Amino acid sequence: MKIAYFDCFSGASGDMILGSLLDAGLCLEHLRDQIKKLGLSHYDIGVEKVVKKGISGSQALITIDHDHHDHHRHLSHIRDIINHSTLSEPVKEKSKAIFQRLAEAEARVHQSEVEHVHFHEVGSMDAIIDVVGAVIGFNALGIEKIVCSPLHVGCGTVECAHGILPVPAPATAELIKGRPVYSTGVVGELLTPTGAAILTTLSSEFGAMPPMVVKSIGYGAGTLEPKIPNLLRVVIGDTEDETTDYKTEQAAVLETNIDDMNPQIYDYLIQKILNMGAMDVFLTCVQMKKNRPGTLLTLVCSLDKVKIFSDLLLKETTTIGLRWRVENRLKAHRKIETLETQYGPVRIKIARSSGEVINISPEYDDCKKLALENEVSLKSVIDNVKSDIMNIYGER
Repeated sequence: MKIAYFDCFSGASGDMILGSLLDAGLCLEHLRDQIKKLGLSHYDIGVEKVVKKGISGSQALITIDHDHHDHHRHLSHIRDIINHSTLSEPVKEKSKAIFQRLAEAEARVHQSEVEHVHFHEVGSMDAIIDVVGAVIGFNALGIEKIVCSPLHVGCGTVECAHGILPVPAPATAELIKGRPVYSTGVVGELLTPTGAAILTTLSSEFGAMPPMVVKSIGYGAGTLEPKIPNLLRVVIGDTEDETTDYKTEQAAVLETNIDDMNPQIYDYLIQKILNMGAMDVFLTCVQMKKNRPGTLLTLVCSLDKVKIFSDLLLKETTTIGLRWRVENRLKAHRKIETLETQYGPVRIKIARSSGEVINISPEYDDCKKLALENEVSLKSVIDNVKSDIMNIYGER
């Protein structure tokens, strides 16, 4: 699987995303030919090599003859432009999805209906080219998955059509809800609404760079000159799915140290955590401050469930704080099959790598259920299932 990882150490904007893709190998002529399918006129698309704080990158240059274009459009106008184009359907749908999120963010900010939102900067011709051009770039480069780092937003104020606004701008703040963001005190609007809309709409994960075999790297330059290099880096490569036949993903790890809770609660808590869909949960004995013995509770879950499980731990345990981080997770391809045994059906988990079976294990709960139903020992059921597995798949 070809993956693109955006390293937003200096934020992101629409032209920076487009510039990074051009720097990573997107053909300018192909981009121009595809943008022509929008049926627009009086514009030009170019690219220029620049150096920011000693690092070379590409700056996407979109020149508009503003005498022939209206800067302000509604969502329906942009949707019509895209629908009436001859672009491929996947490019159309993703482009419209980005503008839909932009409209929803603007509507929340201005307490308006989505269809009544009056785009200003993000409805201008260059913003349309930035958005659609980025989607064209992903399609042309064969990007199947997009992962993004935490978003650097900047600080201070920015001047726009509505006047002087705080950074991040209100629409940008709406778009980044639920995504990891940070600011280091760099003054200026590092993350624009267009950049935020593209990355939050198309990225499937946010966090550290996933395992991959790197094929190309591109740097897209912005127009500002902050104290850090105003560049957006994209790293494009093949995930380890292609090279090792393992599946890679990211997971959130939550941890908290507890030394003052009734240990009987852990049984209830662990069962509740697993029922809520955690990938794993386990306890470790630790030595805490003031020489008190304690318990380290570690919970692994998908990134979208961090808040759910944080709320649970703060509510159901005596802890008043916890830590969480993003970690890469590698797992073998696996599937569940049902094996008919002399005691009854048992689900078995079969793990494969490079097409070869590397592990087979019976489902404990099924074995336990059959042992109780048949009034035989659990050990007998497990041994019988393992014997059947060996006869069918060979020894593992």
